[in-house]
Amino acid sequence: MNEQDKQGAADSKEELQRAKNVTMLVYGLQAASFFFGITAIAAIIINYIKKDDVMNTWLASHFRWQIRTFWFGLLWGAIGGLTAIIGVGFAVLGIAAVWIIYRIVKGWLRLSEGKEMYLTR
Repeated sequence: MNEQDKQGAADSKEELQRAKNVTMLVYGLQAASFFFGITAIAAIIINYIKKDDVMNTWLASHFRWQIRTFWFGLLWGAIGGLTAIIGVGFAVLGIAAVWIIYRIVKGWLRLSEGKEMYLTR
């Protein structure tokens, strides 16, 4: 391996580590959204801005997981909010909150283990 190949490999490793840090940041922002709701918006914006940076890496599955967590969480939150008037919405909101927490924890654990969420091919 020549010097140029070594430098390219080092740059690639650094880029992957930066992308992993961004992925971890997004999980943190999603978790913080239970206390400061606006952080979920920041998280999804980061996901869409940085999505191309993780394309064709094992982190792409985490981005897909995070994006789906946001949109399905928003959907179930809206359904729960609308049906809260008839009482059933509170159960929907509770179940949605547990589901979101599960997805954040599972994603964060798999990220810390260096594992994909699922195959993205």
